[in-house]
Amino acid sequence: MERAYQYVLTHAIPGDPDSILDAFDVWCSKVEFISNIGPKKGKVLDRLLMEHSPLTVLELGSHCGYSTIRIARSLPLGARLYSVEMDQRNAAIAEKMIRLAGFDDYTVVNPSDEVIPRLRSDYNLERLDFVFMDHWKKCYLPDLQLLEGSGLLGKGSIVLADNVLFPGAPKFLRYLRKSGLYEWKIHRATLEYSRGIRDGMAESLN
Repeated sequence: MERAYQYVLTHAIPGDPDSILDAFDVWCSKVEFISNIGPKKGKVLDRLLMEHSPLTVLELGSHCGYSTIRIARSLPLGARLYSVEMDQRNAAIAEKMIRLAGFDDYTVVNPSDEVIPRLRSDYNLERLDFVFMDHWKKCYLPDLQLLEGSGLLGKGSIVLADNVLFPGAPKFLRYLRKSGLYEWKIHRATLEYSRGIRDGMAESLN
């Protein structure tokens, strides 16, 4: 991750999110695979953000900061973004990447199951318009249920979850299908920076 950051630092234009994402894509596709949403599935994320103009966004899994930058560049003025990352080393790289892109640091360093119950009290959040999940796949379902229990998901809230087919989140998908709480669909794609591995993103509307 540090090597990737150093590459971006020397090949991208500071303050230019597109340039930083492009440099990161080159590194991940030609030098070293790093799991992030990537450019193809990233376009689905971009489109949903542009269509819905969310004012409060929660990202679960900052990782290297790639998707955080993708989200931040698409948000309307005045929107609030909170990005949760439990790994301190990843969070440190993400923070540097986000600042390099010209955005404020949005990263909250703690496990998602500790952060979600405190979003109301610690950040004065009343509602989440958009949630992007790209952390541990086994956490997708319990974290969705924590969000439901917190009352932060309301009518029109969107949850977009990456890698639901590979490595997969079968319990999460089964819940979406059987709960009756969501309109949902799968955006089929391939795994980021690869052609042969099928993957997909689950979009659900409250």
